Parts: sequence; C-alpha cells; structure tokens
Amino acid sequence: MRSFRERVEDTLGSYCSATICGHSRAAETRWEYVRVNVYELSVEQLNISEYLRFKEELVNGYFNDSHVLELDFEPFNANYPKPTRSSSIGNGVQFLNRHLSSSMFHNRDCLEPLLDFLLAHKHKGHVLMVNDRIQSTSRLQSVLSKAEDYLLKLPADTPYSQFANQFQEMGLEKGWGDTAERVLEMIHLLLDILQAPDPSTLETFLGRVPMVFNVVIFSPHGYFGQANVLGLPDTGGQVVYILDQVRALENEMLLRMQKQGLDVDPKILIVTRLIPEAKGTTVNQRLERVSGTQHTYILRVPFQNEKGVLRKWISRFDVWPYLERFAKDAISEIVAELQGTPDFIIGNYSDGNLVASLLAYKLGITQCNIAHALEKTKYPDSDIYWKNFEEKYHFSCQFTADLIAMNNADFIITSTYQEIAGSKNTVGQYESHAAFTMPGLYRVVHGIDVFDPKFNIVSPGSDMSIYFPYTEKEKRLTSLHGSIENLLFDPDQNDEHLGWLDDRSKPIIFSMARLDQVKNITGLVKMFGKCARLRELANLVVVAGYNNFRWISAQKNRARNGELYRYIADTQGVFVQPAFYEAFGLTVVEAMTCGLPTFATLHGGPAEIIEHGISGFHIDPYHPDQAASVLVDFFDKSTKDFGYWKAISEGGLQRIYERYTWKRYSERLMTLAGVYSFWKYVSKLERRETRRYLEMFYILKFRDLVCTSVR
Repeated sequence: MRSFRERVEDTLGSYCSATICGHSRAAETRWEYVRVNVYELSVEQLNISEYLRFKEELVNGYFNDSHVLELDFEPFNANYPKPTRSSSIGNGVQFLNRHLSSSMFHNRDCLEPLLDFLLAHKHKGHVLMVNDRIQSTSRLQSVLSKAEDYLLKLPADTPYSQFANQFQEMGLEKGWGDTAERVLEMIHLLLDILQAPDPSTLETFLGRVPMVFNVVIFSPHGYFGQANVLGLPDTGGQVVYILDQVRALENEMLLRMQKQGLDVDPKILIVTRLIPEAKGTTVNQRLERVSGTQHTYILRVPFQNEKGVLRKWISRFDVWPYLERFAKDAISEIVAELQGTPDFIIGNYSDGNLVASLLAYKLGITQCNIAHALEKTKYPDSDIYWKNFEEKYHFSCQFTADLIAMNNADFIITSTYQEIAGSKNTVGQYESHAAFTMPGLYRVVHGIDVFDPKFNIVSPGSDMSIYFPYTEKEKRLTSLHGSIENLLFDPDQNDEHLGWLDDRSKPIIFSMARLDQVKNITGLVKMFGKCARLRELANLVVVAGYNNFRWISAQKNRARNGELYRYIADTQGVFVQPAFYEAFGLTVVEAMTCGLPTFATLHGGPAEIIEHGISGFHIDPYHPDQAASVLVDFFDKSTKDFGYWKAISEGGLQRIYERYTWKRYSERLMTLAGVYSFWKYVSKLERRETRRYLEMFYILKFRDLVCTSVR
C-alpha cells in the first residue's frame, strides 16, 4: 500500500499539506496545520477540520462532508485546569496538587469538599477517619488541635487502640495511623492543609488516606496464566507486567493498611477471559491465586454470545463483539468475590481499558488506564486507510474504544514521556489521537490533549527476585551455569543455538529481542560484522554467522534469563538493545538491574532510562558505524581499566534504584489513586457532561461498529 505522503504528492502536484509540531520540553508546544503552494511560495493556515477534510479528499476524492460526524472533546474540558509547558506533560498529579492547594489557599470554601470527602469514607459500613460529630472545617481544625495536644503527651509507640475511644468521642475514627507517632504525623499534615495548603503536603496526605482496599485489574484478551502462556498469542509482556505489578501492589497495600492502623485484608482481582480449550494452561480455571501473593487472584469470565460460551482463543483484534456482555458478567463475578464493589479499577490495553470504562461509569469507581501499546502509531496511515485494515484488525472498533477509554479515565499511566508526546522527530502514541480522521466513519478534531493533567509517567521495574546484580553471589543461581554454558558455548548446532565462539575469554555483547524488523537485531549483526576492531574485542551472542557469533532461540524461562544476564556480566560483557524504536525497554531495565552495562537505542523509552555515559550509553540504530565506535571505545577503556566497566555497571544500578523499581511504581500508583479519587469527587458535576457525551458516542457509534465487525 502506498504511503500518505506519496498520495499527497500525486494528488496535489503543486500543493502539499504539512503538519508542524515542536516537542521542546522547555517551551509551550502546539500543533499547527498549513498548506504550502510550492510554486507561489505561499502558506495557508488551516484549522483542524480543514486539514482533516483535505486528508479525506486524498483517500476518497472530493465528497460532500456536510453529514460527517465530528468528535470534539475540547468543550467539555474547557474549564479544566491544564498546564501549558511541555515539561509538565506526564506530571499531571503535581499540577493538580498545585491547582487544588492554590484553590484551597485563596478560597477557604474550597476546604469544605475535603471534609466532605473524609466524611464519605467507609469500609464495609465502618466509618473511617472522621465521623458525623464534625460538620465544619472550623470544628475539624479545633478537634485536630485537641488531638495534637493529647498525642504529644503519649510515648511515640503507643498503639492506636489505647486512645481509640477518646478519639471517637472527639469525632475521629480509625485510619489515622497505628501508633501515636503516625497519627500525629497525619494530624500535622491535615492541620497544615487547613492553615496554609501546599502541593507536597496535600499529595502526602491524600496518598495516606485509607480508601483503596479492593482493586480490580482488567486484561481480557489472550491466555492470561502464570505458566505455559508466554509463547502463546497475545500474551507475554503484558502478562509479565501485570503479575509483577500485582505482587508489588499487594505488598504496598498491606504496608499502608498496617501503618494506617487497619486490620483489613486487601484483595486484588485480575479479571480476564476464561478459555475452556486451554492448550495445557490453567486459563480454563475460574479462580487461581497468583503465586507469591496472599490476597491476589486471577478471576476468569468466559466470552459469550447468543450461541453460548466461546470455547477457543480468538485474537485481541476480534474481541470487540464480546466485551459489553463480558463487562456485565464480570460485575456479578467481581461482587461475589469481593463481597462488595471495588475501590479502584485498572484497565490494560484497548480492550481492558474499554471494559474498565464501562464498569467505572456504572459503579462510580476511580479508573486508571494503561495502554501498553496503542496500535494506531504501529501501523502507518491506519486511520485514513482504516478500511484496508478492517477485515484483519478491526481498527474502527479499536480506535473508537481507545477514544472512549482515554476520555473516560480518571488518570492514565505511561512508562515514558515519549509515549505521550513523542519527540522532536516522532509522534507520541497518545498524541496521535489528538486529531485524526477515519474517512467515511468520523472525524476527530479534538480527541485527547497531551497536556491533560490525567497523564502521569510511572515507569515499571523488573522482578528483583529474578533480576538482581551479578555481585550478589549468595543469591546467584549457580546450578544453572551448566545449561547456560551449553547455551553459549556448546559447539553442537541445533534448534536452540547455532554458531560458535572460538575465544571464550572475550567479553560478550548480548542482545535479546523478538525477531521483528523494528527490533533491528539484523542491524546489530551487520554492525558487528563490519567492525573488525569490535570483533577483536568481543563476541556477539544473538544471531549467527561467523566463529564469534552465536544465535540462541527465544528463551521463556525468566529465572534462567536473569542468571544469563549476570553470566554475561561475569565476562565483563554488555547488553545492546538496537531497536529502531522502543516504547519503553523492559530488557534494558532487566539488564541494568543485573549490573550489566547497557547500550540502547536513543529512539523511545531507553533515551529516558539511560543517562549517556553515566548509567549506560545511547546508540543510534540509523548510524551503525557511530554505534560501533561507542562500543569499541567502551571495551578499549574497560580493557585498560576494569574500574570503568564497573563504574558504568554501578551507574546503571543507581539509576534503576532511583526510578525503575516495582516498589516505587506501587507507591506512586497508590498515591495517584488517592489524589485522583479526591479530584473525581470535587469535579463530579463537570465530569457528568463528558460522561453523557461518551455514552452517546458508545451507543450510536461503537455498538454499530461492533455489529459490523461480526458480519
């Protein structure tokens, strides 16, 4: 299929239409749409509708567009506070905290919603934090001052139970803390907010308010299990992400509840699809506890239609006709398992985010979305040529579901800035949904705004029970070294490994990725083959060809993969991620967590993960000679001074501990849940209009598209 640019050139001749966008993090950036006459050297400014209409004409020729459906979410968000600087993109919660605290500071009436919010908090009928003896902020302030005086006379470690009755008589219920010291900390935070609100104090306080006890996480498609699924369709990275996420989240919830002085067991449900024909997996079991947890379960609900239960797996691109029924069936199953409704809901990928939206809308629950990947940016021109993709991918349903879920979500988590707003030369995944057209279907003039404060960058980590530094000798899986050595050095050729390494004393350049053009594994091999000096200094373990190349097939054993990283580190080797573009870079995080110096593409997430020359190195896959020089320079310096290799290794570890751990992720997620639950509460009237617009769009357009996709 010919590109959009080629169609522009053929259709217009003397004209071309261009979009211009800057992505400097230091200044305000906005899209501009212009049409350029290359003969007259004139530039015509276009509005969004004119630009999209022009694109439609390139696909369909001239047509009467008087009845084209235009979607515009901007009027519903006109009164919402938004940052204007690119540096604020992805830091939505910080902006909201500044806005909320400023409103409270300048208008004391804005403190009343905070009291109402605290009064509304209950768990299974039991009042938390504040009871109805306190009906005004002035009364709250007076009670808190008396409680402060009382607590200052007690030893710091006095259990809450010893003064619970006195507090209840004042109007304060459990949830402030488990000891006098922690209760006093919370009281000081709230007193500071009531006297002189500031963003940091507000965020800390809201993050500690007990409000999340039951969490539901949706991931409907694929084989969602814990074993024998990573090589099956539609699984892999997302499954690993969620399983690592829930283990960290359960630990964080337990810790917070203990510090809050609550004797409550949290519960997390991963809600996915039950597949009766399970192919040797557990995905035909209704309920399965997640290993390494006490209170987290996989709850499976089957897809159903008028003919009954769907017994076989179907692609994630074909799930749309089943999701509304799935959502209804899931509600009853969730309520039965939780013996109530959840407090917080997380969607994953397009289908999970849509189902999360349906439940959050129905039950009034705070909703978080995680895209993992948005297909629109992965397939060039998949919006204007959507009909060419429809039979296989049903992008009409998917892009519509994405729009609904993005605008319905209370907040959105991304792994990197570039996932939201791209870079100087690339369009962000979410940014691509700001304005686009699907000719003959609808036109989106304002879909999602990357400046919306719902966006937050919260990067995942790696499972540190599997991926840990090579220096932690007592934890090393030395029993696996024999199989790893066979994997790397066994001269026999078979389906698992090809090629050989003549000189085992050389450090190893290691890369691990699926064989996909965008991952550029062949580019790495070609770069290595062309650079004689690099071949003198190191071996390459990825794809075979010569006597210092080694190809290893896909590895699905995570424990052995972790030890493989560390074994490569023992050789003073490195990890290389040479992709043309990488949205995040989980293997980069895994390698760095194991202490392996890492070289990774500067296009995408790794550019944010790695600080060049400090915690690793950026390489440009489009300039392989330069990338080879960076590697040669590193090995030359490391050969002369092992301290240099060690410094980069330790710099990578420091970077991981500061920003890329599941513990940090779970702490941030729980804080975001608190802040956005409060924001949802104070802005509920304004949100109602957006919900109605989304409901109309869902009923009038999405349902029709779903029916069409079935035929």
